[in-house]
Amino acid sequence: MSTIDNLPPLSQVIRDHDLQARKSLGQNFLLDLNLTAKIARQAGDLTQCDVLEIGPGPGGLTRGLLSEGARRVLAIEKDTRCMPALAEIAAAYPDRLQLINGDALEVDPLAHLIPPIRVAANLPYNIGTELLVRWLTPPQWPPFWQSLTLMFQREVAERIVAQPGSKAYGRLALLAQWRADAKIVINLPPEAFTPPPKVSSAVVHLTALPEPRFPADAATLSRTVAAAFNQRRKMLRASLKGTAPDIEDRLLAAGIKPTDRAEQISLEGFCALAREIAKP
Repeated sequence: MSTIDNLPPLSQVIRDHDLQARKSLGQNFLLDLNLTAKIARQAGDLTQCDVLEIGPGPGGLTRGLLSEGARRVLAIEKDTRCMPALAEIAAAYPDRLQLINGDALEVDPLAHLIPPIRVAANLPYNIGTELLVRWLTPPQWPPFWQSLTLMFQREVAERIVAQPGSKAYGRLALLAQWRADAKIVINLPPEAFTPPPKVSSAVVHLTALPEPRFPADAATLSRTVAAAFNQRRKMLRASLKGTAPDIEDRLLAAGIKPTDRAEQISLEGFCALAREIAKP
């Protein structure tokens, strides 16, 4: 599909505004508006929601979100070159698109958004994981967002949904699955992008749970999981020895064998261990 609205095709937008993707900004543009609309639909019914988009680039997903009925979109774009193209979209959708030229790691979007809020983005690859971890670890839960519909390198997407026993299973899986339902909803080959990256991509949809799946102190759980997977080949009694002087006793109290390794332990097991470690 060349267009989903009365605006020009993205290939023409890129030519008109001289918007060659920059590797330094982690940019890979999706030019198929049929595909960007499909990604927007994965975010669910947006008609009553504000949507936060990070790294809109020339605006393919932005147009998908607006054409699918998003109440309002807040788009944060670091690349000043993209702002004129995005301004044309804002003019075509009056009062429904707000643009901020800035670094998503430094901008507080909440001052500009009205709940309910969803996040949908083809994240720049160089900041995608950091943003996800921030969104999964706010000071209070539930978070500001209802759902996240995010594009990642496929390897990162697989780490988010990984299960115990797999090589991809680790801190990211546990952070995501403790407080959200996570699933891969779309797989994309490199040739879907301009320029084509060297790896495949995938869209992950995460829905925030009203409360964590199992009780645990967030800071203790994060610290325990990080220590366990920092030395994932070691037995837990070794990798976690700095966590508590009687770590073997605490592992046993949590129902975990001290000789197990991190990738063998379920989310429920790690939460039980965090509760034991938190005890005096």
